Amino acid sequence: MAKKETIEKSGSGKTAGRKETIGKTGMAVKEGIVSSLKGINEIEAEIVSLVRSTVSNTLKATGTVASEGVNVTKDVVKGAIAATEEVGTGLILSTKSVAKGIVMGVSDVGGDVLSISSQTVKGAVKGAAEIGADVGLVARRAVDGVIEATKEIGGNVEDVAKVAVGGAVEAAGSIGNTAVRAVKDMLVGVVEGVKEVLSSAVPKQRPSAGSAQKSRTTASKVLGGKSEIMRRGKKGEE
Repeated sequence: MAKKETIEKSGSGKTAGRKETIGKTGMAVKEGIVSSLKGINEIEAEIVSLVRSTVSNTLKATGTVASEGVNVTKDVVKGAIAATEEVGTGLILSTKSVAKGIVMGVSDVGGDVLSISSQTVKGAVKGAAEIGADVGLVARRAVDGVIEATKEIGGNVEDVAKVAVGGAVEAAGSIGNTAVRAVKDMLVGVVEGVKEVLSSAVPKQRPSAGSAQKSRTTASKVLGGKSEIMRRGKKGEE
């Protein structure tokens, strides 16, 4: 009896040891991920700060925010894309921060946030296509960036989201149908009103004669079935 108890205790000790090891492994992974994410957040904050100050300082120097805002935006987006090409990765991660920095920089000098939001997303989508990046993901990150910036500066988020999504779809349209579908799938439901923007931006396909006839046939069957049920019900009541 004593021997059996010793074996049981020994076995339970091994199980506890394994659980403890797994627990430590999980904790190590968790801590590693947390530190990595903190590092990413710090990098993103630095990009936002860099882009914001660069854009606002450039526009202050030119003294013509209205006319130069779009040009500065194009240059900043090109610079971000060139940087990711040089490093070899990072466009999807950096797009949100770049877009956010542009909008905040333009806002700092009293520029038109709506038009800049649209131009920023257009530039990001076209740039992504040029270097073979995921157009849908880049569009989503860019839209997220301009929306986040708009929230922080106290702007109209819904209006900005609409023009940003419209810009993304327009830019995708110049690339091809596959790009349009990718962008549409990623952006539907970003904020209220976006679905209306997408449906108006992308032409709806007309149903073919065959599908229309099939729909009419199905409808006739359903209506005929309902009529038969009503007739049977009346007979039952008699």
